[in-house]
Amino acid sequence: MNDFTLHPRLAADTFFVADGPLSRVLLMNDARYAWLVLVPRVPNAIELFDLSAAERGLLTEEVAGAAGTLKHLSGAAKINVGALGNLVPQLHIHIVARSPGDPAWPGPVWGHSAGVPYAPDARDALLAKLINAR
Repeated sequence: MNDFTLHPRLAADTFFVADGPLSRVLLMNDARYAWLVLVPRVPNAIELFDLSAAERGLLTEEVAGAAGTLKHLSGAAKINVGALGNLVPQLHIHIVARSPGDPAWPGPVWGHSAGVPYAPDARDALLAKLINAR
């Protein structure tokens, strides 16, 4: 994992939360949704099958843990998990807290409308909750 470099678009669109055993945990800079992104720190990983079996198992556990934490902290009705990678080829997993009444409900968040950046205080408060929930 020494050669890991975060894709520039992910770096520009997110805030660092923590590094797990395999993945970097990031908060998407869109205040409309509690939205995490997990990026396995595996060089050149583009697809899930680029990870070893052990890494895939660990990633699954990290996704489940992050999803549970996000659901608990947000009170969301549903947690959406997806790995698209059409704009950012680096393997990354989106974990998005969703509820009726959110701007894109019940459709997907991708391509719905422009994101709303966090105000610094709201961002810092959520980051602290995420870090303390670990």
